[in-house]
Amino acid sequence: MARRLLVAALAALMTVVAVMSAAAAEAPSWQHVPVPAQARPQTGLNEAVAFGPDRAWAVGADAVGREAPGFPLVLRWNGTAWQRQGLPGIRWQGELLSIAGTSPTAQWAVGRDSAGGSRLLRFDGSSWRDSRPPSGVRLDKVVAGGGETWLIGGRDGGQALLRWDGRAWRDMPVPPGVVYGLHVKAADDVWAAGAANDGAAVSHWNGEAWRQTHVEGFPRSAVGSILAVSPTEVWAGGTGGFIGGPPGRPIPPLLVRFDGQSWNRVALPADFGGITSLAPDASGGLGWVAVARSLKWGPPGSTPPLIPGPDFLAWDGEAFAEYSEPVVAGEGDSAALRLAPVPGTATVWAVGRAAGPEGTFAPRILRFG
Repeated sequence: MARRLLVAALAALMTVVAVMSAAAAEAPSWQHVPVPAQARPQTGLNEAVAFGPDRAWAVGADAVGREAPGFPLVLRWNGTAWQRQGLPGIRWQGELLSIAGTSPTAQWAVGRDSAGGSRLLRFDGSSWRDSRPPSGVRLDKVVAGGGETWLIGGRDGGQALLRWDGRAWRDMPVPPGVVYGLHVKAADDVWAAGAANDGAAVSHWNGEAWRQTHVEGFPRSAVGSILAVSPTEVWAGGTGGFIGGPPGRPIPPLLVRFDGQSWNRVALPADFGGITSLAPDASGGLGWVAVARSLKWGPPGSTPPLIPGPDFLAWDGEAFAEYSEPVVAGEGDSAALRLAPVPGTATVWAVGRAAGPEGTFAPRILRFG
């Protein structure tokens, strides 16, 4: 009897171990997704947007040589693989910096040609075409949300913000300082992330005026990505700033949260780096934080004193879970990754460029879920 009980106990233990091993093996992680063969060597990606499991786009440049500017690049995800999208009639050299849209058939992409001129492309659901950019504006980024599309750029040494009214681009008032990122919830509900003279700043547009709040006063601090969940929950991420040198000195990441009354700094499991992107989860709350050049202090007395930190942080409403980007054979780490969540799902894309062999770079596309 005792022997039979022992055998039964061992069998139960083995079953538990097998279940735990299977669960560990199936634990979700970030996976590398290859770019299509049509993308030539020295391809770099800058930003992506997704509208569904089989509808995502990424933009950047390919065939970038040591002395060549490359060509604008658009990739499309069809649910199975990334494919290069044709750009008929677009013959200028340069790159695409940003992409956004209110629907799969109403998208915009901002770029820069080899002469430094701004370029603006429009997608109508069938093809990408050149569109006349606003006169005298250096375009940096396009942002869409709440049925709205806005442009971030500069004019005559100052900042410029423009809104698409359905027929033309209209200049909008600009908050003090500089704007790096926007979250557009409606025409009268826009959040801007940036910096002012005395540190990182967040501004809110109510349809009539901007109201700016300084969220971090440390020198050279700034926020560039912002996610407005509700009037009582807004997140902004960037860098915490630094004083002095030496050159290359690590900078702490900065993540702040608004609770409807005040902005407060959020503790992160990374001591150095910069937050490059925030992404919502399926319900619209904060889901992911991307951290570039992430480092953490190692154990006391360790050499070197700094160790790699998490590249991605997943927020569950109470704490962050740490994730690293996968190792890709023949390539190094990514310099910066931009997140593109798939609406209504747990899937998230991340695109950027990674270190390649002999001082070159390579495109990087990652997917979670």
